[in-house]
Amino acid sequence: MLLSLAIWLQSLSPEFGFLRVFQYLTFRAVMAAMTALLIGLLAGPWVIRRLTELKIGQPVRGYGMESHLSKSGTPTMGGVLVLLAIAVSTLLWFDLSNRFVWIVLIVTLGFGMIGWADDWRKVVNKDPEGMPSREKYMWQSVIGLIAALYLVFSISESSNLKVVQLFYTWVTSGFDVDLPPKAGLLVPFFKEISYPLGVFGFVIMSYLVIVGASNAVNLTDGLDGLAIMPVVMVGSALGVFAYVAGSAVYSKYLLFPHIPGAGELLIFCAAMAGAGLAFLWFNTHPAQVFMGDVGALALGGALGTIAVIVRQEIVLAIMGGIFVVEALSVMAQVMYFKYTKKRYGEGRRILKMAPLHHHFEKSGWKETQVVVRFWIITMLLCLVGLSSLKLR
Repeated sequence: MLLSLAIWLQSLSPEFGFLRVFQYLTFRAVMAAMTALLIGLLAGPWVIRRLTELKIGQPVRGYGMESHLSKSGTPTMGGVLVLLAIAVSTLLWFDLSNRFVWIVLIVTLGFGMIGWADDWRKVVNKDPEGMPSREKYMWQSVIGLIAALYLVFSISESSNLKVVQLFYTWVTSGFDVDLPPKAGLLVPFFKEISYPLGVFGFVIMSYLVIVGASNAVNLTDGLDGLAIMPVVMVGSALGVFAYVAGSAVYSKYLLFPHIPGAGELLIFCAAMAGAGLAFLWFNTHPAQVFMGDVGALALGGALGTIAVIVRQEIVLAIMGGIFVVEALSVMAQVMYFKYTKKRYGEGRRILKMAPLHHHFEKSGWKETQVVVRFWIITMLLCLVGLSSLKLR
């Protein structure tokens, strides 16, 4: 919005020539981060008071950690603050004609609406389980598939009209359209290794990445500050990949596929970092507010969508290793419990409690120890992911 205004003012008079700074992507990214940070810090106390007045408190599962029972009633749905800061800041500073930022915003807010409905049921019905898993997964699948179908053709074309034309060609040709090499699955740390996926392969993989990332972040969000800081770090690192992919010069030099328009995602990533740090101010132990599904599902979906656009799905799994391990720990626990119950008549567990962060709490780690150590691991994994920019 501000970019369009700056360009319009420059066209009116040469006196507004100093507004050319708005055309620099890095400047707008810094301003987006600062804007989101200020919005979050200024609006945070008011949002927390409103959530408290509305008695939107977090119910705690009776079979959960005993040390967490004192957190019952802490305001939840604080993810609304994060999404508000991201949306306002992004809309102010990004190029409104950029299709990639719009699809990421739509996915983020769409998953946020699912999380809001889930959190609302928890609060109103005083039910820690909230929305049934099947219903939640169904709505996630709808948004994930629509986004995947759009992205499979938008990666190849530079305008929405051409995207529609390519989609029409794909349908009329009997679902047989060759995608360019940049739409393949890229393998990090290798110069030219990529696997062609085809339209159906791209859609399935993108759907799994978007929905999987959303649920993985949601499962990680179980301790004060545990999820939001890794989201900030991984999102910031993805912003670097977006900047490289969107630059014809840097992408060629670093042997990355050039995806016109992807660089504008740096604005969204910067806004997400600023909003996340602002939320951490209130979410650090002992938390004044919880993010809730409204924030966790939305931020995870955003990370997955950005990774698909910049063709770094594997790098996302590396940098977001904490999210991956947390999700796998739940899957392993549930599967092993069901298997042993069927075979031995009594369910057994691999971990003391899932997700993994609760296992470490049960093992004697303090909550702050788990959180900070997971942050450190994420920082190291992000550095590994970023090293793939040059180590190829």
